Amino acid sequence: MKLENSVVLVTGATGGLGREFVAQALARGAAKVYAAARRDHDWSDPRVVPLRLDVVDPAAVEAAAAAARDVTVLVNNAGISGPRSLLAEDMAAIRQTYETNVFAPLALVRAFAPLLAANGGGAVVDIHSVMSWLAWPGAYSSSKAAFWGVTNSLRLELDGQGTQVLGAHFAYVDTPMIAELKDVDKSAPDDIVRRVLDALEAGASEVFADEATESVRAGLAGLTTGRLG
Repeated sequence: MKLENSVVLVTGATGGLGREFVAQALARGAAKVYAAARRDHDWSDPRVVPLRLDVVDPAAVEAAAAAARDVTVLVNNAGISGPRSLLAEDMAAIRQTYETNVFAPLALVRAFAPLLAANGGGAVVDIHSVMSWLAWPGAYSSSKAAFWGVTNSLRLELDGQGTQVLGAHFAYVDTPMIAELKDVDKSAPDDIVRRVLDALEAGASEVFADEATESVRAGLAGLTTGRLG
């Protein structure tokens, strides 16, 4: 999948990573980028088409697919951190985390898959986390593990229509979402997005976009082959 002359839709486009996906897609020659988000943002490039989208609203997802029928790359970037305990915090907030991090991107793929097929196959980029493989208290890590499983199944189902499905994994990134975390190493958003888009254009199915994630994934590979330790 090459980004030159592509039409990209990025969810969560006004966040730190989202804005970087928009900018770098344009820098690689995208003809148009739909910047989908719940709030407005002043985009200075005429190739950017703002799209109001709450990813957990089925009607909004349907409207987005109707408005952006020329999409060739869908970037499922929107997500939330969620409550920090599965036992002590409100069940509605836990459900909302799964709605946002798992069911919303699935709904978007379901809505856009026929359009991607009609436009030549295209690609889906699902933004995961190193927490897809590391258990942690709260709803975030388990929702990302579930989303990783959904992506793997979608990759098999979309293969027949020629749609590339890329799962992107990384640890902490210096964005407003984790601004309160002061004592952890954070990658620069531009570096993470560059690695993800490099992998997309190389035809990859997964990308481990920082050293921490590469290390964790290598450890898991060792567990499955009996080579760890």
